[in-house]
Amino acid sequence: MTENDDWLDAIKWDAQGLVPAIAQEWGTGKILMMAWMNRESLRLTRESGHVVYWSRSRAKLWHKGEESGNQQVVRAIRIDCDADVVLIEVEQKGGIACHTGRHSCFYRKLDATGQWVEVDPVIKDPKAIYGRP
Repeated sequence: MTENDDWLDAIKWDAQGLVPAIAQEWGTGKILMMAWMNRESLRLTRESGHVVYWSRSRAKLWHKGEESGNQQVVRAIRIDCDADVVLIEVEQKGGIACHTGRHSCFYRKLDATGQWVEVDPVIKDPKAIYGRP
């Protein structure tokens, strides 16, 4: 670790060395998604200017858009008051942040009857994005 990585020490990493990261659309303020980051993914995000997450299910770095082409370009990186959540303001390339083909992962809304209702449309079929069902 170099002195250039000192900024990473301010973050309160969990027991697995992870921190929740929220992607917020630059300009609109819309929350696009939540994922996890480790020290390396956050460092790479800052260095490259493109968001890199940590995939818990695959146990590896995940360069957002590596399969879909829908990259997230970093506009700002913030931490909350407790330093245990990262907020990344991004320019969402391709207009799709969710693997379901939607603009945002938060496309379901609780209605007055207590039902989850899909309120945002699919922009592009995930099969067309990823080439698999």
